[in-house]
Amino acid sequence: MSSFTTAYTVAQTPAEVFNAVTNVCGWWSQDVEGPTDEPGAEFTYHYQALHRCRIRITELTPRTISWQVLENHFAFTEDQTEWAGTTITFDITETPEGTRLTFTHHGLLPAHECYTVCDNAWRFYIGTSLHNLITTGQGNPNTGETNHVPPLASV
Repeated sequence: MSSFTTAYTVAQTPAEVFNAVTNVCGWWSQDVEGPTDEPGAEFTYHYQALHRCRIRITELTPRTISWQVLENHFAFTEDQTEWAGTTITFDITETPEGTRLTFTHHGLLPAHECYTVCDNAWRFYIGTSLHNLITTGQGNPNTGETNHVPPLASV
């Protein structure tokens, strides 16, 4: 079974693509806490009470950004370990046609309970929101929430 992956090419430079990817609040969620542009840093993401995760940046170079999911909680699945320990990569490649961005969530498999929801979500966040941030300067992230979201419990 293959991990989730999607890719596209844009006219922007690799540096512009890199800057957009590391601006996680600009394309994924305004409710990201912690640095998203420092190697070794950790940040948290949440969407309402449905999804919370803690991520560590394991690689941050102009051509590869890699995250490891340290903790995860989905309110809609029985198995809370589906994302824990998975790796998310953004590969940035200069081509004659422009800059190619390849996104892969290694370990997010079709057999997982969350796969259909995650497939749809990543297609929106990567294929629409991040693409818009790269090409127009304006992404479509989740807006900030005013409700308190419970912290992640250690996995």
